[in-house]
Amino acid sequence: MADKTFSLKAGDVNHNWVLIDASSAPLGRVATFIANRLTGKYKPTFTPSMDDGDYVVVINTDKIVVTGDKEEAKEYHHYSGFPSGMTTRSLKEVRERNSGAIISAAVKGMLPKNKLASERMKRLRVFPGTEHGHTAQKPVTLEIK
Repeated sequence: MADKTFSLKAGDVNHNWVLIDASSAPLGRVATFIANRLTGKYKPTFTPSMDDGDYVVVINTDKIVVTGDKEEAKEYHHYSGFPSGMTTRSLKEVRERNSGAIISAAVKGMLPKNKLASERMKRLRVFPGTEHGHTAQKPVTLEIK
């Protein structure tokens, strides 16, 4: 008799807390690491229909590392819905206004576009400096290679 396929049940879901320093690696590498943690794909109990990812606390987003000329060349677009309502900002301008939006946009683009995406994004906590309000959850610090 063949082994049965494992399927995670709602009662067996375990969300861990993870702390990541955004200044330790380039933006893309940090974002893929975070997306992997939010989806829970690194766990052997991964089930596509269940949300078994971790809570991710990201610090030092104001010191995000980018390579090449992305500081000036990378653009973020926002459309208000009205004619000629397109607003374009460079990465440098977004960093000055809200550095957490850079990480959030990168991670959101890497998550699967399904019903679980909004719940996964709610578990992402972004802070511009080294201080964060989640010390009571005792997040485990992970190094990005």
